[in-house]
Amino acid sequence: MKSHAPIGRDLASVAGKQPPIDESTDVLIVGAGLAGIAAALTAAAGGGVRVTLVDENPVPLQTMGEDVPLHFGGRMAQTVANRNAVLESFLRVRPQLGEALEAGVDVRLGTAAWGLFPHRRTAGWIDGHVAGLADEDRVYLLRFKQVIVAAGCRDMGVAFDGWQRPGVMGANAAYRLTSIYEALDSRTAVLLGGGTEALQIGNALLDAGVRIAAVIEQAEAISGPVELLSRLVTSGARVFTRHIVQQTIGDPQGVAAVRLAPIDGEGHRLSDSLERIECDTVVLGVAAIPAIELIEAAGCAVRFQPARGGHVAVIDGSQRSSLPFLYVAGDCAGVWPSKSLSDSTACREGRIAALAALRALGAESGSAEEEPVSPDPPVRDVARERLEWVRAMTLESPVAPFVCQCEEVTAADIVRLNPPAYLHWTREGESGRLGSVDPEAAPHPDVVKRLTRAGMGPCQGRRCREQTAALMALGTGTALADIPLATYRPPVRPLRLAQLAALPEVPDMAAQWDSWFGMPSQWVPFWRVPPAYTVAGRCTEEPAAGE
Repeated sequence: MKSHAPIGRDLASVAGKQPPIDESTDVLIVGAGLAGIAAALTAAAGGGVRVTLVDENPVPLQTMGEDVPLHFGGRMAQTVANRNAVLESFLRVRPQLGEALEAGVDVRLGTAAWGLFPHRRTAGWIDGHVAGLADEDRVYLLRFKQVIVAAGCRDMGVAFDGWQRPGVMGANAAYRLTSIYEALDSRTAVLLGGGTEALQIGNALLDAGVRIAAVIEQAEAISGPVELLSRLVTSGARVFTRHIVQQTIGDPQGVAAVRLAPIDGEGHRLSDSLERIECDTVVLGVAAIPAIELIEAAGCAVRFQPARGGHVAVIDGSQRSSLPFLYVAGDCAGVWPSKSLSDSTACREGRIAALAALRALGAESGSAEEEPVSPDPPVRDVARERLEWVRAMTLESPVAPFVCQCEEVTAADIVRLNPPAYLHWTREGESGRLGSVDPEAAPHPDVVKRLTRAGMGPCQGRRCREQTAALMALGTGTALADIPLATYRPPVRPLRLAQLAALPEVPDMAAQWDSWFGMPSQWVPFWRVPPAYTVAGRCTEEPAAGE
């Protein structure tokens, strides 16, 4: 008769069964933009410190097709499939990477960070801090001591009739395809949004040979710098304030034109005739969103900070987050006009973070201390602007566009908490409404996500996350800043199951794991599963061969 596990001891626990981690570094830097490279060069100056710099560019074509990490909108030229060509282009744009290599930095391009796992109570199996990385060939773990996240920003989506067509894309995606990949498949674009970041990217597209046909702003005035707008106007761009894009005209192959609708101060559409503008691309420059997926999923404290452009990590003057080993720099630490207009701010944040990381390691640095970075005083109400865009573009739409394209969830579905359409189920009597699940609790995007599936598709909510929060604020009369941030979970980048399955594990980790209701699992081979396999009958000894 086989013995059973002693009471109080769980042989299936992963405690003390750490997976093999063969690689380690002292300072890990995520993102090889301006801030990340500045951090890497500064950290490499610390004697005897191992520095690893990872960047997901060039992003695989398949991943870009899922609009990850940015909303690429199907406007990638075929050259993005040539990894070597894209890599050469990336190195031309970032010549400082050569300096980093010469300084001894371990540079890993085409490598995405899909998770940061700090040593804490809920991850007691970890010895130290671990990052999950993935490149074209493998998924693996890397142990680190200090980490600097310089992950940049992404674009806020906004739903309207036809925004699912190829050619509707984010402003930062258009900029990356233009400046880094040299692979933007566009000739004529309409720019949606008149803020500093949008106008700056509009000018970059103009330099790349893309004609900007119009700048569309739902507010009564353009808020970005006059000189950036003037250059676009001089090149032939028309400016429409108190207007929105009502629909795109085209076919499944892409956008051919847009129809504009005038709106009043409340976002209601007026009955005037609609303006038609020929274009092949609609660039969404409504808002630049700091990319905090890794940061929030790791457990950092985050807060809605209007001066920094939305939800960002709470940091001190050394760019240090609430986790003492994790620093934030670049656009993921906040986006504001003067920072967008000058490269020096992001570089300074990177150097400050690297110096703080070196001090934490007890390493000497050859660089002088820098003054902390502070955002511009807010001159715009970014929360109100986002609500106005969603109200005018989506809620006032004469059709019901899918806010979540992946799961086909409309604004009405989100506001009424309708179940997923594929269930073919409707409530009897009155429809649900936001806040009705628990009237005493504040509305939470995670609840909406579970009930409607908004944000659960392949793009991992990158196109609908901010829209959902705005709809919740509008639907409940809650300030946007008071809507909690929807939870991020690793992997924050899509990974193939075949890659994850290849992660090595120690033999003790797989031993004694239950199958679920007798179903075979990756831990218990089907030939070892007894007919009645339960927790109570779990044995403490490894089954003999053939059992």
